[in-house]
Amino acid sequence: MKRFWVYLLGFLLLSCASRKQTSEDTSSLQPLGPAFNADSAYAFCEAQCAFGPRVMNSSVHDQCEQWIVSKFQSYGLSVTTQKTTLKGYNGTPLHATNIVASYRPELTERILLCAHWDSRPWADNDPDPANHHTPVLAANDGASGVAVMLEIARLLSLQMTVDSLQMNTSDTSTVNRKPSTVDNLIGVDFVCFDAEDWGVPQWSDATDTGDSWALGAQYWAAHPHVEGYKARFGILLDMVGGEGAQFYQEGMSMQYASSVVTKVWRAAQVVGFGSLFPMQKGGYITDDHLPVNTVAHIPCIDIIPYYPDCAQSSFGPTWHTVNDDMSHISRNTLQAVGQTVIQVLFSE
Repeated sequence: MKRFWVYLLGFLLLSCASRKQTSEDTSSLQPLGPAFNADSAYAFCEAQCAFGPRVMNSSVHDQCEQWIVSKFQSYGLSVTTQKTTLKGYNGTPLHATNIVASYRPELTERILLCAHWDSRPWADNDPDPANHHTPVLAANDGASGVAVMLEIARLLSLQMTVDSLQMNTSDTSTVNRKPSTVDNLIGVDFVCFDAEDWGVPQWSDATDTGDSWALGAQYWAAHPHVEGYKARFGILLDMVGGEGAQFYQEGMSMQYASSVVTKVWRAAQVVGFGSLFPMQKGGYITDDHLPVNTVAHIPCIDIIPYYPDCAQSSFGPTWHTVNDDMSHISRNTLQAVGQTVIQVLFSE
């Protein structure tokens, strides 16, 4: 998944105490919204992996698509699918499906949450060359982002049910109701991008220009599910369940949507997960948020881990290896990301 672009010298110097950003004072801010259930998100991640690798053009891919659609529908969201045939780096036709689930689709003001749901067809970064053509189970690199979105969708559906019951309660004197911004003013669109991880493999002789990645996001950005679609901002969730993950401020996110980065990292501090969202910058990354910013013109950030001391990969030790499985998924990481996004939504 993705490539790191060249680092800026200033990014590397942030390890020096004199150059570190200081945390914003959030002592006066309070956590908002429901508690994110990491066990539920873990189960959603596990359910996707139970299908096997969700590789493009496979029956497993199709089965998982149906499962994701049915889960969003079970929470009362309006679901549409974008089906198209895309071209892989080597000309292979890829039968792709972007899944769009909309909470309160009638509302004009919207926030975009997104992740990719396909699996890498090749474990081309595995330390064992014998595995370089083996599909990746993609527990973290794919399933974790979808799992966090499904749990948020579940919580929003519960919130809508509670609000509806409270509004219909005849004895309003016993109801201490605070209207939720998310419930009353803002709709949320969950977009599961397909064909993200079919980028040029390391063992190929093809030149990797970056265009072979994020194919589903490229298509959606040019052909949104609603004509003229706009959102206040977007948050991409990528590899958000890995053990020991920390989420540095990604370079493209800072370039196109620095105010959203500030919003999200501040929210992480408020809900007690500031240590997983350090006020330091990582690299520039080719990912689904790039076409969302440059083609759809929606300010979108990438919550993606950075492991500065990992010899295997700066994306972590399981990235594009056969070890990207459930044994390396952390409930604490899922909790940190999920609760942070909940805080953002309910702070809007």
